[in-house]
Amino acid sequence: MFGSQAIGRRVARVVAVGALATTMCAVMTAGSASAIVDGREATERYPFMAVIPESAPAQGVHDGVCGASLIDPRWVLTAAHCVRGDGLILEGTVRVGGDTRKSGGTVRAIERTVVHPGYANGDGTGPNRHDIALVRLDRPVTEEPVRIAERAGRPGTPTRILGFGTTVDTGLVFADRLRELDTRRGAAAECAPGYAAGNRLCTISRVPGAMACFGDSGGPQLQKGRAGRWELVGVTSGPGAPGVACSAGPGLYAAAPSYAEWIRKTLRHHA
Repeated sequence: MFGSQAIGRRVARVVAVGALATTMCAVMTAGSASAIVDGREATERYPFMAVIPESAPAQGVHDGVCGASLIDPRWVLTAAHCVRGDGLILEGTVRVGGDTRKSGGTVRAIERTVVHPGYANGDGTGPNRHDIALVRLDRPVTEEPVRIAERAGRPGTPTRILGFGTTVDTGLVFADRLRELDTRRGAAAECAPGYAAGNRLCTISRVPGAMACFGDSGGPQLQKGRAGRWELVGVTSGPGAPGVACSAGPGLYAAAPSYAEWIRKTLRHHA
């Protein structure tokens, strides 16, 4: 019903239906972003932050990673291109709640992935569409999930992005420790024409020369809720304009609130 794919405890080799937009497909498409360039080490704990180890050897990507957000004790939300792509190999695990990429937190096996049925990769010529997927863990975790915001804030609303991606525009050396960057929701006109349309958010760094990059794909964009707690508003999808370096920005995010009903139905269907 939802185009789901069961995954055992073995290494999971995922075959693409839409090719990733760059040779760095395991960590970022031309509508996807990775580790945060010119961000800073995390200043607080984010128990809902998750990491999905993966690689794409044919494209020269080894020891790669995508981000994700724990939204339920047994489910994480990530980008569709993080689990579906040519030559993409998932290690078959998810680490939840650690502030380092390869230690800490709780590790669970991937039981199943569910890609949004409308997902389409932009192939470098446009934005990814419906770039969102759910990953079911083999057992629940005790870390506290993040709440999905009821709606994205207006343009100008302060946000924050997280990731273990690369800290430079070139190269594929991923951050060992979790990094964050203060951002804001941008107006649609601040991304390329047609990019921040409908269920996609344009994101602008509040720090010059900084943005998500290779390996940050699938990770969270957060905004503060009324109670002052972080809420999930976006899922890292890619650059907000074609052919730009990560640090040049802007970034493009799938709007998590737009998919809340699909997420609820998927969790019920696979309960």
